[in-house]
Amino acid sequence: MTRAGRWIADHWVLGAGLLVLAYLLLPVAVVAGLSVNRPSSRLSYDFHDFTLAWWTDPCGAPGMCAALVRSVQIAFAATVIATVLGTLMAFALTTYRFRGRAATSILVFLPMATPEVVMGSSLLALFGAARVPLGLWTVVIAHVLFCVSFVVVTVRARLSGLDPRLPEAAADLYAGPWQTFHRVTLPLALPGILAAALLAFSLSFDDFIITNFTAGTTTTFPMYVWGTAQRGIPPQVNVVATAAFGVAVALVAVTTFRPRRR
Repeated sequence: MTRAGRWIADHWVLGAGLLVLAYLLLPVAVVAGLSVNRPSSRLSYDFHDFTLAWWTDPCGAPGMCAALVRSVQIAFAATVIATVLGTLMAFALTTYRFRGRAATSILVFLPMATPEVVMGSSLLALFGAARVPLGLWTVVIAHVLFCVSFVVVTVRARLSGLDPRLPEAAADLYAGPWQTFHRVTLPLALPGILAAALLAFSLSFDDFIITNFTAGTTTTFPMYVWGTAQRGIPPQVNVVATAAFGVAVALVAVTTFRPRRR
């Protein structure tokens, strides 16, 4: 085998991975390019002229920033509620043995496996039967419903990897149940809880199908983008998308490299 052939045989997996990564990041690169582009017409997406006007005036599109703030508010509320409930459920399913534990674990996975169209229409029927007016809080309730499952799965995976002898060691050192939880269990589970919260926030902020069923007259950022697609998506949407991707990458980088430095 030649030298070039040996090099290809040793690095083809890395090359394939880089190609897949480039394929996944290609839409992000296009959106970032469109955020500094002035198209030739409103309905055109051609790269016509470089400009930073959209970055200097991100709220120039009517109603976009209001929808963005509303999406952030809904995602924050849903994340806090889902993280608290999901973390408590994960601790209960991991730590305690009780009747119906297996059935509870199966029920936790149902919102993840249910198609969003089915869940959205079911919630719409439920709110209609209960005569609950659709609005911001019905969206929050709907988002909490499907975010809890992802929180439980993420935190439970973290708890399952912990050494069960650590609480016993803390008890041998005369630590009470609350001290053991506060000083041993919670710090070890915190990375999983933070990861679950970030996942819940991302899922809630990005959701469109379930939100469309339960929002009523409330307009979130994904609904705003969908509504303006037929008239021409404002360039400021690309600015928001690029900034959101940059924030996500920064958070991942901080959570990845900070423990390594420690």
